[in-house]
Amino acid sequence: QVQLVESGGGSVQAGGSLRLSCAASGRTFSVYSMAWFRQAPGKDREFVAAISWRDDNTYYADSAKGRFTISRDNAKNTVYLQMNSLKPEDTAVYLCAAGLYLEYGGRSGRRSSAYQYWGQGTQVTVSS
Repeated sequence: QVQLVESGGGSVQAGGSLRLSCAASGRTFSVYSMAWFRQAPGKDREFVAAISWRDDNTYYADSAKGRFTISRDNAKNTVYLQMNSLKPEDTAVYLCAAGLYLEYGGRSGRRSSAYQYWGQGTQVTVSS
C-alpha cells in the first residue's frame, strides 16, 4: 500500500512558477514509476509528466514540454513537478500517481488506468 500526499499548489499569475511535491509512504518508493496528471472542471484527467522507476527517464505531454520538469528523490520518497511559464490553461487539480514497476515502452504509461495509487490532488490556479 502506498499513500500519496501532494503539496505546493496555489494561485499565480501567468508567467509565474510553482513547484509541486508528492510525498509517498512506504519503503519501496524506488520501484514505482511516478506521474503527474491534472484535471480541470468538466474535463477528463490528463497526463502531464512521468518518471521511470528503472532509469529515471522522463516523459511529458506536449503541453508540458519545455515548461515543466519532473524529478524524484528516492531518499525522501518524493516526486516533484517544477512548473515554469504557467498559463491560464494550466489551471487544474494536479494529482500524483504511482505505478508499480511501470514501464514506458508504449503509451500505456500515459493512461491513468496504469497507476495503482493516487493522491488527493492540489489545486493550481493561473490567472491572466
